[in-house]
Amino acid sequence: MDLEEAREFQERCTQCAAVSWGLTDEGKYYCTSCHNVTERSKEVIHTESIPNTKIKAISRGLKRKSKLEKGWDWYVCEGFQYILCQQAEALKTLGVGPELKNEVLHNFWKRYLQKSKQAYCKNPVYTSGRKVTVLEDHLSHSDWTSDPELSDAHCLSLVESWAESQSDVQSRKPSSSTRASHSETASICSGSLDGVEYSQRKEKGIVKMTVPRTLAFLYLSLLWQREAVTLSDLLRFVEEDHIPYVNAFERFPEEMKLYGRDKGIFAVESWPDYEDIYKKMIEIAIFLDLPRFPDITEDCYLHPNILVMKYLMEVNLPDEMQGLTCQVVKMTGIGEVDFLTFDPIAKMAKTVKYDVQAVAVIVVALKLLFLLDDNVEWSLSDLAEDYNEDHQDKPWFDFRKWYQVMKKTVDEKKQKREEARAKYLWKSEKPLYHSYIDKPVVYKRREMVVNLQKQFSALADCTPAPGEKKPSSFQFNWTEKGTDRPCFHGHSLRGVLSKKGQSLVIKNSLYWLSTQKFCRSYCKHVTTYEESNFSLSYQFVLNLFSFLLRIKASLLHEEVSLIEKKLFKRKYMSSNESSRSRRVRRR
Repeated sequence: MDLEEAREFQERCTQCAAVSWGLTDEGKYYCTSCHNVTERSKEVIHTESIPNTKIKAISRGLKRKSKLEKGWDWYVCEGFQYILCQQAEALKTLGVGPELKNEVLHNFWKRYLQKSKQAYCKNPVYTSGRKVTVLEDHLSHSDWTSDPELSDAHCLSLVESWAESQSDVQSRKPSSSTRASHSETASICSGSLDGVEYSQRKEKGIVKMTVPRTLAFLYLSLLWQREAVTLSDLLRFVEEDHIPYVNAFERFPEEMKLYGRDKGIFAVESWPDYEDIYKKMIEIAIFLDLPRFPDITEDCYLHPNILVMKYLMEVNLPDEMQGLTCQVVKMTGIGEVDFLTFDPIAKMAKTVKYDVQAVAVIVVALKLLFLLDDNVEWSLSDLAEDYNEDHQDKPWFDFRKWYQVMKKTVDEKKQKREEARAKYLWKSEKPLYHSYIDKPVVYKRREMVVNLQKQFSALADCTPAPGEKKPSSFQFNWTEKGTDRPCFHGHSLRGVLSKKGQSLVIKNSLYWLSTQKFCRSYCKHVTTYEESNFSLSYQFVLNLFSFLLRIKASLLHEEVSLIEKKLFKRKYMSSNESSRSRRVRRR
C-alpha cells in the first residue's frame, strides 16, 4: 500500500465523504478513514522495472473482481434459511420423514418471515428505499389461510433459495437489481446486505432469529409431526455433530461472503441448553400464532408410557417396573391427551417436557419401591443378594449391584464426554474476519494455528480418532453376556413386592416428598434443589438421568415434585391445612 501514489485519486468516499486514499496489495483504492474498498484501481503504465511477482499481484487488481470473489447479494434471513435446510436434511438422514422439511418446517419458516416483516408482505423491512414489484406466491406447500403477497427481488430470492438450497446451490445467480447496488449497500461492516441493520434492530414484539432458535424451529416441526425424537435427543445429535449447529455457516456456498457483523449473528461458541431451547420454542410458537398441535395419544412415541419403557431399557432397570409406572401415569393424569398436546393459542401456552416427565415418573417409581433414603434400599439389597445365591435362574433385582454397575458405566461415559468437549475445535475452518482489510491477517493466523496443531499432534503421538459413530436413540447398550456389566431387564421385583390376593403390593409403606412447600406463582422456578438436603441415593438417581438427558438435576427435581404433588394430593392438602392451623394458633 502506497499513500503517495494514491494522492492522484481525488473522489470522495461513498461511506464517509472523506478524500484520503491508500492502495491495497491488489491495486485497489481504499479509504484510510473508514477502510471502505472501492472498485476503482490504479492504472499501471510502466511495468518494466516491476518484478514478475509484483506484476501478477497488480494485474489481479486491475482486473474486475471474479464472481466467486465478489460474492452474492444475500440477506441474513437467507443465511438462517440455509442453516434450517441443512439441519432438516441432517434429520432426514437420521430417519425423519421428508415431509418435515418440505411441508411443516417450510410453512413455519414462511409464517415467520411474514410475521417478522422480512418477506411475504407488501413492504419488507430494509427494502423501503427500493422499487417494489408485487409478485404472486407460486409456492405450493402453503397450509395457511392467508394468501400473502411477495414483494421485491428480496422476496423472490427467498422463494427460490428454499428450493435451491436443496439441490445445486452453486447454480444460483444474483439478481441484476441487487447486484448494481452491492457496492453501495454491502460495506466492510457486513458481508450480508442487512447485517448491520439486523444486529441493530430492536423492534418490540418481533422475535429476532438466532442460531439457537433454528433448533426451536426444528423441535416445533418434530413435535407437529410427532416424530420419535425428543428435545434431549435433538440436542445430543447437535453435540455429536450429526446436526449442523456450531460453525454451521461453514456450509454456506462460497459465494455467500460472511464477515463483520455477520460474525456476531451466525457464530456460536457454546452448546445449546435444554431450558433455553424449550423457552424459545414456546416463544416462537406464540409469535407465529400456531394452532393446536396434533394430539399426543397412547400410541404416540411421546406418550409417557412409551417413553418410560424406553428409558427403563436405557438405564438397565427391570421390565416389571413398567406396570408400576403405568399406574403412576394413570393416577396423576399426565397421560391424558389434553395434558400432553401443545396448544400455543391457549391462555397459558405451555408444552410438556416429554423426556423429563418420563424419567421423573421412573424416579417416583424407584422411591415407591426402595424409598431412596440411604437405608431401606440397602436393606432390600441384602435380602436380594441372599436370595440370588440360591436362585440364579430368576434373580431378584439388587439395587446395590445395579448402583455399582451404573456408576461405573456413567463415570466412563462422563469422562469420554469431557474429553470430547475439551478436544472440540470451536474455531471454524473458514475463518471469520471483520473486513477484507483483516482477511490476510486472519487467514495467516489460522494457518499458523493449524500448523501448530499438527506439530503438537506429532509430538504427542496422537492416534487418529475412530470413524464417526452412527447416531442412536440409546446411549447405553446392555447385553446378558459379560459379568462386569450384567443386564437387569429380566430381574424380578418380588423382593420388594408382596402378594395380596391376586395382586402385588409394595412392601415399603413409607414415602418422603421431594418438596414440602412449592414456590409462589411469581417465582420463575417451582422449587429449589440443594443436594446436601437429600439422600445420596436420590442424588445418584437424579444425576444419572440428568446426564442421560443433558439437563440440570434441579430441572428433574422440579418435575419429580410436580408429579408427587399430583400423586399425593391428600398429603399436600393436609400439610397446607396444618400450616394454616399453626398460623391461627400463633395469632
